[in-house]
Amino acid sequence: MDVHVHPPNPSGESLTSSKEAQQYFRTGPPPASAQEVAEYYASLDMMAVVFDIDSETATGRPPTPNDYFAGLMEQHPKQFIGFGSVDPWKGRAAVKESQRCAELGLRGLKFMPNMQQFYANDERFYPLWGTAQELGLVVLFHTGTTGVGAGRPGGGGIKLKFSRPIPYVDDVAADFPDLRIIMAHPSWPWQEEQLAMLVHKPNVYMDLSGWSPKYFQPSLVQYAKTLIQDKVLFGSDYPVINPERWLRDFEGLGFSEEVSRKILIENAAKLLSVSI
Repeated sequence: MDVHVHPPNPSGESLTSSKEAQQYFRTGPPPASAQEVAEYYASLDMMAVVFDIDSETATGRPPTPNDYFAGLMEQHPKQFIGFGSVDPWKGRAAVKESQRCAELGLRGLKFMPNMQQFYANDERFYPLWGTAQELGLVVLFHTGTTGVGAGRPGGGGIKLKFSRPIPYVDDVAADFPDLRIIMAHPSWPWQEEQLAMLVHKPNVYMDLSGWSPKYFQPSLVQYAKTLIQDKVLFGSDYPVINPERWLRDFEGLGFSEEVSRKILIENAAKLLSVSI
């Protein structure tokens, strides 16, 4: 189960649509449609958690409607699990939209603090986390650096500080102990902070997306094999990284069959209440 996938939006745009993004991520042209993504994951006998990011206040980019991802789940129930996204700066409207996401059957909410330009522990956003906790929605926070904006003047205006695990995500995990949180990506350059949170906070998980496993730091590999083996989730960040390549590189890290199964499917299935 790949818990981190960016399908094209209804207009066919995706995370790697631009030539600059393809050059940075060293990818080819992205899939042309969500249908193509569904067929690809079906060929791999794999499910995918799909989402976009509502960053309208910070970037002016119109959001992809959450109904789109609910529709993808309905059209491809064996391949897609949908997460919604809301813009935290929209206040009460964001809270209402998160409630609507739950009504649509979406399983969680995706946030990218460095793109949306907010600190997760700002108490102005606490009604949003309280609502997600009440509704049982999983919250996925981007953590660490990002390839988005890399190489552009000023990094495209993206400030990496917003995506530091401690104190920003850690405070939320402490103040909302029943809110299930996924930290997306190995949180470089704050990897040790992320590992400390995973050991300390029962309600916090991480996905391994955005990096080829062969570049994982040794401490992450060691912790994933031992102390946090029940908290780690397979994710590719497709189309940034092809899941087939990710799995090939993962095989070289020496994980036991038992722990590999946890990371590749069991942990995510339990977290997202999916029968396997």
